[in-house]
Amino acid sequence: MRSDIEIAREAKLHPIVEVAAGLGLTTEELHLYGPYMAKVPLGVMERLAERPDGKLILVTAMTPTKHGEGKTTTTIGLAQALARLGQRAVAAIREPSLGPCMGLKGGAAGGGYAQVLPMEEINLHFTGDLHAVTAAHNLLAAVVDNHLHQGNEPQIHPRKVLWKRVIDMNDRALRSILIGLEGGGANGVMREDGFDITAASEIMAIWGLASDLMDLKARMGRVLVGFDGLGRPVQAAELGVQGAMAALMKNAMHPNLVQTIEGVPAFVHGGPFANIAHGCNTLAATRLALKLAEVTVTEAGFGADLGAEKFLHIKCRTGGLAPNAMVLVVTRRAFRLHGLANVAKHVENLGLFGVPVVICLNRFLDDGEDDLAEVLAACRDLGVPAEIADYREAGGAGGLELAERVLAMASPHPGAGTRPGAGGEGGQARFTPLYDLDQPLEEKVEILARRLYGADGVDFSSEAQAQLKHIANLGYGGLPICVAKTPASLSDDPKRPGRPRGFRLHVKGAKVSAGAGFVVIYTGSIMTMPGLPKRPAAQDIDIDQYGTISGLF
Repeated sequence: MRSDIEIAREAKLHPIVEVAAGLGLTTEELHLYGPYMAKVPLGVMERLAERPDGKLILVTAMTPTKHGEGKTTTTIGLAQALARLGQRAVAAIREPSLGPCMGLKGGAAGGGYAQVLPMEEINLHFTGDLHAVTAAHNLLAAVVDNHLHQGNEPQIHPRKVLWKRVIDMNDRALRSILIGLEGGGANGVMREDGFDITAASEIMAIWGLASDLMDLKARMGRVLVGFDGLGRPVQAAELGVQGAMAALMKNAMHPNLVQTIEGVPAFVHGGPFANIAHGCNTLAATRLALKLAEVTVTEAGFGADLGAEKFLHIKCRTGGLAPNAMVLVVTRRAFRLHGLANVAKHVENLGLFGVPVVICLNRFLDDGEDDLAEVLAACRDLGVPAEIADYREAGGAGGLELAERVLAMASPHPGAGTRPGAGGEGGQARFTPLYDLDQPLEEKVEILARRLYGADGVDFSSEAQAQLKHIANLGYGGLPICVAKTPASLSDDPKRPGRPRGFRLHVKGAKVSAGAGFVVIYTGSIMTMPGLPKRPAAQDIDIDQYGTISGLF
């Protein structure tokens, strides 16, 4: 099997101005980053305001294996297949994080003949967006510690600081640190601190949900950085730094336009993880794609219990979106690990939202025909359409049947209201969230635990109970919830594959992301700073004297 980087290097790229022209964008409406990458200023939306939105397709998955099941590859390949069917299609995906890229999973630019290009730049520094997030986040952290050192008002209690630092790298040694050591006070106030990975930053989440630069700045001002000695919350706006933070994010707010290996436009923008954040590309990029394309294909991280649920409850609510259809990615290896019951549960879960669902059986090179036929037959027995796709090896041509099925199922006018169910080819989708925002936070958790995960109930630790009560008393009880949970299981125990039964969800804590606009619910053993594996992928990445990079995947 040829490597992703070999295939990418041999691909013929079109000038990005030509790709943009296919969407009706002029050269003057682009900020060029070389010949093959550009940012599209959000001001373009003013010209497109009266244009109707195209169809929105969400790609999600069954509970994955630790290597992932190819949602990004499917998203890119499906966009290519739709383009082959004569649709003006766009892929809208997240940006890679250097942590996984240098760690275990590799990059996030797709694979084989369903990649976004230029693959090397996208997987490494790209247009600098994640560095801007890191800088904006750490600016606030530095200002908080300077605030403590200078004794400025409003006073923040050193042991009640909420704002950690971030870095876009897996580094377990930074999870818990001491800062301000020695120096007789010259090095600041000594206190406990730590680092999260940039993808877990609230600035990342804010960026992903902000509609424009002014909304971004306002949300940054609402960030809770800590509490004073009397327990009063202190927001970033009280430190007067939200303007500088937004200035660092000025260019990052503009969606990145690149192309797939078949020349189909792709917006690659934002990168929150789905196990600890909402796991979708930016609302700004999705909205722009919907105005420019007939069909936008986007993805949400990990299984449908994580990324898809958060896409539907957080991103769609924030942005007034509703998907026309959803694609559930299934693979033979995940099927062997988790079984048909897991697939059935995810189909059931997606059906609760009232949007048509189709299963994509994503072929891997070592999949046997008999095995695939067995899995396909089992999936079709669930009462929803299912098709095999081989986008990695065949590009868009590897899944035309899936693309045709998606087009047939996608209803033209999604919206809120009573729903007819998940089936019905060509039927009207009536997107319906599973909980109301005015329900108590504990009830929202119970609804997800019982209806989506299949739990018998929820056990809240005493600390979680106190935190949820405090969050509600601060006035944040009407926000949606963002459950931080293992992606390896429908439960909060990564060692329970399949469709677990007879379990309870264990909630150990909660915090409000006031700027992003959701409440994070911590379950099981979730870490916001991953570590590197025994042999990191970085050990296989190299560069020669001509600047040719090898080892990326």
